[in-house]
Amino acid sequence: PTREFSRPTFAENCRTYDMLKKELTAHLRTRRQMRLAKGAQTRTGQGQILDMISIRERPAEAEDRAVPGHWEGDLLAGANDTNIVTLVERHSRFTMLVKLARRDSATVVAALAERISTLPEELRRSLTWDQGKEMARHRSFTIATDLQVYFCDPRSPWQRGSNENTNGLLRQYFPRTTNLALVSQDQLDAVAMKLNQRPRKTLDFETPADRLHRVLQ
Repeated sequence: PTREFSRPTFAENCRTYDMLKKELTAHLRTRRQMRLAKGAQTRTGQGQILDMISIRERPAEAEDRAVPGHWEGDLLAGANDTNIVTLVERHSRFTMLVKLARRDSATVVAALAERISTLPEELRRSLTWDQGKEMARHRSFTIATDLQVYFCDPRSPWQRGSNENTNGLLRQYFPRTTNLALVSQDQLDAVAMKLNQRPRKTLDFETPADRLHRVLQ
């Protein structure tokens, strides 16, 4: 006799989908089920930054990663409204981390300018940032460093893809529950060194440190 099978109901299909989604999510590095726009979590007031220059005006050499010295930047948030600056060089994916006492624009811009000023001139070409209010004083930064800031479109993290990917890697060292005020600059430098000495498939398994050293020779 032919055995009959009943089709699953819509409710049963939904339950099966939820179970599969939870199982797959458990294997993700970030354990994050849905990507949220930053503005939906902590940042507000986009569009209030004066004299922004769009990423569309950024030099073509930055877009194709052919020339070193073009950076992407962001804040990585921790517990108790603590933050650090993350900087990634587009050509080599070389990473720098900067400790912050606060996340107001004056503090962020001063800390950024101090770190960028230590770089050789050929590594100071541009900086791409999102429209977070911490860069409201971007004109002061440009005057201090002679490095132009270009701003991404709202809710467009892929326009800073190297920085976003690096921030994901940094979560292995600094989960969201980390009080970043307790992390020293020496500790940040040690973590950045680990990332910079990690071979990358996108660099033909060269390390960011080696790639940057090679282009500066």
